Formats: sequence, structure tokens, C-alpha cells
Amino acid sequence: MLRFLRIQHLAVIDRLELEFEPGFTVLTGETGAGKSILVGAVGLLVGGRASAELVRTGEEQAIVEAIFDTDNGRETIVRREVSTLGRSRALIDGVLTTSAALRDACGGLVDLHGQHEHQLLLDPSSHLDLLDEYAGLRAARSAAGSAFAAWQQVRGERDRLLTGEREKAARAEFLAFQLAEIDRVAPKEGEDEELTVRRQVLSNADKLQRLCDDAYNALYEGDNAALPALGVVWKRIADLSALDPKFATYLDSRDSIKSQLEDLAFFLRSYASGIDSSPASLQDVEDRLAVLERLKRKHGPTLADVKGTAVRLRRELSDLENATERAAQLDVAVAGARDAFVRAAGSLSRARRKAAPVFSANLEQALASLAMTRTRCEVRFTDADAEDLWTDRGFEQGEFYISPNPGEDVRPLAKIASGGELSRVMLALRTLATTDAPGKTLIFDEVDAGIGGAVADVVGKRLQALAEQFQVLCITHLPQIAAYGQAHVRISKSVRNDRTVTAVQQILGAEREQELARMIGGADISEVVVASAREMLENRAGRPSSLRRRKRT
Repeated sequence: MLRFLRIQHLAVIDRLELEFEPGFTVLTGETGAGKSILVGAVGLLVGGRASAELVRTGEEQAIVEAIFDTDNGRETIVRREVSTLGRSRALIDGVLTTSAALRDACGGLVDLHGQHEHQLLLDPSSHLDLLDEYAGLRAARSAAGSAFAAWQQVRGERDRLLTGEREKAARAEFLAFQLAEIDRVAPKEGEDEELTVRRQVLSNADKLQRLCDDAYNALYEGDNAALPALGVVWKRIADLSALDPKFATYLDSRDSIKSQLEDLAFFLRSYASGIDSSPASLQDVEDRLAVLERLKRKHGPTLADVKGTAVRLRRELSDLENATERAAQLDVAVAGARDAFVRAAGSLSRARRKAAPVFSANLEQALASLAMTRTRCEVRFTDADAEDLWTDRGFEQGEFYISPNPGEDVRPLAKIASGGELSRVMLALRTLATTDAPGKTLIFDEVDAGIGGAVADVVGKRLQALAEQFQVLCITHLPQIAAYGQAHVRISKSVRNDRTVTAVQQILGAEREQELARMIGGADISEVVVASAREMLENRAGRPSSLRRRKRT
């Protein structure tokens, strides 16, 4: 969802900032006021073509910036800069990116309907998705995709086995070399950690022995050793206990404390005597660690990964050595996986062809209510006879064909429909099926081209219904459509200091009534026209949104 838009020095727009909220927002204004510039600005943010002509006269660059709320609850900040030299720079969350990456990352956030850039319907590959969604074939589509992936996986494994003998021999020699390198070292999981501790001990052998000796003497054999001194303590405690039973509890723990301290003394003595302080032992540990580090750098990063690599190498080497037998097994597996895909794709294809006429008829009916009364629609399939052309979408490709004019043959939708017709086709499609996540921003421009009256009222209702699931922005010249908006933005143009300036203002109450009255009656606005506008708003408009105008010029 588009939440915030900032534009600077773009065409006739000097500077503006707008905040949006969910729902249906209409944008109105006189022809040439700059409504389409706002749409073009959003188009730049989703990868549209940049041109030096977009930069306002006298400025060095134009800047468009927006904040989108994505479906995962995150904010995405998108910025596009266009210089007078025609150079463009794009940033996503402050990180530079290319225009292609911008299209990939942000194209799914906005659909622009009515402009030939970023138009979903102009991409025939999207048509099959819409048909499948309409026909409720998501499960069948998923089954075909999973079967295709399984088939491709086992076929890829078989193809790898059937490489040329020379390549197999070279590969086997390389695998054997790597495996011998690992087997020669024979690493054990966790061995490097144990050796690191041992190296620490050997590197500090003298210090450890000295500390152990000091502790042992202080505890057991020194002139002031703790254990002999404790004998005096326990004798005194025994005397105290005879006089007062409260000391008996401490006297009971005498044997366990004495035993623990004796165990510690003996451990200190045995530990000190067992330390190998020879330089040779330390060198052996260092050498072993160096060998293990080389293995980890090459096959790691951990010894567990090294052992996993050995297992994989051994398995692949075995497969190469038994390629013929394994290939025969895989041939059977490939045939089984292929048959499973053919069954799944065949079922999907039959369901599509059964649903296509019903979909076309419903689309024609929806378009008829949008003043495209004699439009004919078809879904045409292109079969992929060769296996290499099969995809996870099934056997065929699908494309929408349309004839908006009586007597004309149906032709590919992308090649025949005008901007306004595309907007209405998309509007009709949205009521039949959608593959978009809720909350996506849909921008409709030219949707009211060539319509009026009752048809405009139908379009307004459709847009208002869409706004329950998506964020809808619509540029319109028709009051019947504008009255359905939950929020209303007026775009106007004026001349200040011999410069053309576009202003954008959110309007409410009487101002909105006046704007609708202007759209109904033109420059001469009578009380009767204002009353008609007020009645239209009361009958059609949803609850006003809280779109806020931060700054206008």
C-alpha cells in the first residue's frame, strides 16, 4: 500500500507531499492540471522509463520518493532521481539499485491501469494465472508444479550420469583425489575443538604445573596446609558440639568436606605429573590443527561439513563407477515422474479448457456493464508439443483475445485495447479473479474514457468494492465516479511569478461539493448543481478517509 508520496521538481509540480490510507481515493481536476504526472511519478518508483524532459525547467533534478507498507508489515522507502542529463538513480531503503532491480522489487506493490507501462494485462504470461485463479485451480496448479519439479530433479540427475566417458573419467579422478585427501586426514567431528583446548594446555604447561604444585602444597603438604589445619578446626567444632548441639550439623559434614579436599589434592598432584610439556607434543597438535584448518577451508566450514562432503563425494564417485546401472534405474524413475506430471498437467489442462468459455462469457458480461457492450472475449491456448517447452504451469500457455468493436476479429488483448479499455478490462477482471495480495495499490487512469451516466455509476461501485480489498486510486473526470471515493484529492494548476504550478489538496465537506458541482456543470455553478452534487455524495460516498495533506504548493 502506498502510504506517503513526495514529489520535487517534476514537470509542473514544484513540491508536494501526500499521505494515503487504505480505501478508495479519487483525484480530480481540470484537463492538463497534472493528474497524470502523479501517476507518472508512481510509475518512476516501480521502474518506469526516466527522461530529462521530466525535470522542471530551471532545476537540476527531479525527485520522487514514497513509503510503501508491504504485506509482511514492513516499510519500504523507494526513491527515484532524474537529472537534466537524463540520468536516473534509484534507491530502495537507502541502497542504490538498478532500474531492472527496482521493477522486480517494487513492481508487485503497484498496478497502473490505463498507462501502457507496468500494465499487468500487457504481459500474456499473467493471463493463465488469472484464469487459474478464476477457475479455482490453485490446488491443481500446485500439483502440476510439484510433479514438474520432481520430474526435472530426477531427469537432471540422470543427465548428469550420462555425461561422456572422458568427462566421467576426469570427474571420477577429481572426486577420488578429493576423497583421498579427506580420508588421509580422517578428521573426527569436534576434533579441532578438542585440539584447540589441548594446544592451550601444552602452551601453558609450565604455568599449569606451577599452579598445581602451589595449590597442592597449600592444601596438603605445605607448612600451613589447609587439610592439617582443618583437623584443629574440626576438634574445636566437636568440643563446641558437646556443649551446644547447634554445631552438630557442621560436624556431620566433616567427612564429606575432608574427602572432597583430599580428592582435589590428589587430582592436582596427578594432573601436574601428567602434563606433557615437551615441544614435540605441542608441535604435533599445531601440525594437526593446520591440516584440519586446510580441510575446513576447502570442504568446510566445519569438520561436520567436511565429513558430509566426504559422504557426498563417495556417493557421487560410486554413482560414476556404476553409471550404467544407476542410469537404468533413473530411466525408470524419470519415466514414472514424467507420467505423474503428464497426469497432473493433463488434468489441469482439461479443467482450464472447461473453465475458459465460462470465464470469457462472464468477462463479456462484466465488460457490457462497463459500456463495452458488444465486446467478444476468448482465451486461446498455445500447446507445447515438445517436452522441453513444458513448464511448471503445465502443457500450454494462455492468452486473452478481445474484440471491442463489432465485426472485428478477436486479437491479442495487449495489441488491440486502448488505455481506457485496458482499465475497464482490468476492472472487470478484478471482479472475477485476482492473484494479488490484499492491500496492493491499484491506480486507475482513463477508466472513465468514453462512458457516462449509469455506466459511470457501475464503474464507481466496482472501484468502491475493490477498495475493500485493495488500496484504489482513481483519476476521473466523472462526478458519478468521484462521488464514490472515501477520500477526494483536487489537483489544480495556476501561474505564479510567470511559472506554472500544480497544487494538490485534499478536500472535504463544502469544498468537495463544489468540486463535484464543477465536474457536473462546468464553470457556472448554480445552487441546483451544488444540491445535485450534495445528493450524489450522500447517496454514493463511503466514509471519508483520513488522507492528509502535509504540504501543498
